[in-house]
Amino acid sequence: MIKLATLTFNPFGENTYILYDETLECAIVDAGCNSANEQQTLTAFIEKNGLKPVVAVNTHGHVDHICGVEFVKRQWGVPFALHRNDQPIMEMAHCYAEMGFDVTSLPTVDIDLAETPEIKVGNSTLRIVPTPGHTPGHVVIHAPEADLLLTGDLLFKESIGRTDLPGGSYTDLMNSIVERVIPLGSDTRIFPGHGPQSTVAHEVMFNPFIVEALRGDVNYKANETHEN
Repeated sequence: MIKLATLTFNPFGENTYILYDETLECAIVDAGCNSANEQQTLTAFIEKNGLKPVVAVNTHGHVDHICGVEFVKRQWGVPFALHRNDQPIMEMAHCYAEMGFDVTSLPTVDIDLAETPEIKVGNSTLRIVPTPGHTPGHVVIHAPEADLLLTGDLLFKESIGRTDLPGGSYTDLMNSIVERVIPLGSDTRIFPGHGPQSTVAHEVMFNPFIVEALRGDVNYKANETHEN
């Protein structure tokens, strides 16, 4: 059974996730460790638990989610997986250097998530679900056997991701949530890129953006453009 650990890093309070199973192989998702101390925190967790990183995976390419990926690649020699539509987003990271992010070196993408529906970690399978809206190449990462979903900045507890940044689209984001996240089931646990965890059931009941979409108060399908 897959296990999940959360480490919160950098000035934006970003959740970095470590997914691992009984083989002790692990995926590091959205590595946001931005300082030497934060890098040491991640390293100490990996070493304390005897884990073997095999891949760095990102839900999207914003600076607070990728600022630790180059360190992870150097430290453990793992490939980096990102959807190709977010390559331009990642390359804008230098714009945020004044906010305290170390982006002197950006990671090379080794695995295109546009062409990778699943990633194996030990005996476990992580499903890659395209969910554009916050960014054009945003994905969520689903571990069906554990009923858990890493939603990046698509969906938060009782809120949704911003759509006013470059490449954002409210229409695409709501389509992604309603058509690709909610059908995963009410018991699915949601672990977002910022803030506390939730469940699909909770969000359907209490997330005001989802409630108004499901009630038909907004036409979230207007001008539908999101890609598979």
